[in-house]
Amino acid sequence: MARLSTHILDTTHGKPAAGVRIDLFDAAGVRLLETVTNSDGRTDAPLLSGETIPTGVFELRFHVGAYFDRLGTVLPEPKFLDIVPIRFGIAEATGHYHVPLLISPFGYSTYRGS
Repeated sequence: MARLSTHILDTTHGKPAAGVRIDLFDAAGVRLLETVTNSDGRTDAPLLSGETIPTGVFELRFHVGAYFDRLGTVLPEPKFLDIVPIRFGIAEATGHYHVPLLISPFGYSTYRGS
C-alpha cells in the first residue's frame, strides 16, 4: 500500500511531540487535511494512503509554536519557529513517503524516512 506518513520528535524535551496540529496542502495551496499527533508523536492514520497516492509537490505545516506554548516553554515573542513548513515531492505513486520532524524551539530537521 502506498502512503504518506509523519511523526514529530521533540528534541528539547526528549519525547514524542503529542497534540501538534499538522496541515497538508497541495502545490496549489489547497488544504487536503488537518490532523493532530497522538501520544507517540504520530498521526493515527497515514496522511495519504491507497493502492496509489497522488504525485506532485506537497507541503506539510507543523504548528509547533502552539505545542511549546502548551508545554509552558518560555519563548521570546515573536517565536523563532511557530509554523514549520516542509515542501516536498512525491514521485512514486506506489511509494512509502515518511516525513519525520525533529523539533526544538530554535531549530528543526527532516529527511525522507522509511
